[in-house]
Amino acid sequence: MVDSVSRSLEKYMDVLAARQKLVASNIANVDTPGYKTKDLDFQSEFNAMLQGSSPSPAAQEVAGLHVKNDGNNVSLDREARLLSENSIRFTAATNLMKRQLTMLKSAIHEGQGG
Repeated sequence: MVDSVSRSLEKYMDVLAARQKLVASNIANVDTPGYKTKDLDFQSEFNAMLQGSSPSPAAQEVAGLHVKNDGNNVSLDREARLLSENSIRFTAATNLMKRQLTMLKSAIHEGQGG
């Protein structure tokens, strides 16, 4: 049986994966004229997923970024920071999930008489 912590971690990792795709898309479009940076409100999307009201995170344009002459507003510095942040969050979530699975395995092993 998967407990609520594991389900929450799974949803957290789903939001991280969605953000990773957006950041990769932003980087891929750094030279596309008129392209607008997209992101998601991480906390809101995670909360919505926990409540079961958001099947997939919604991308939205990011306001307040410097717009270049060609209309593109992708900042490689911002995107690199988000990649690093996402990586740290994903690693932490993966480590927590591993601990959950280790505890479950241990409980099963003890339940079988050791």
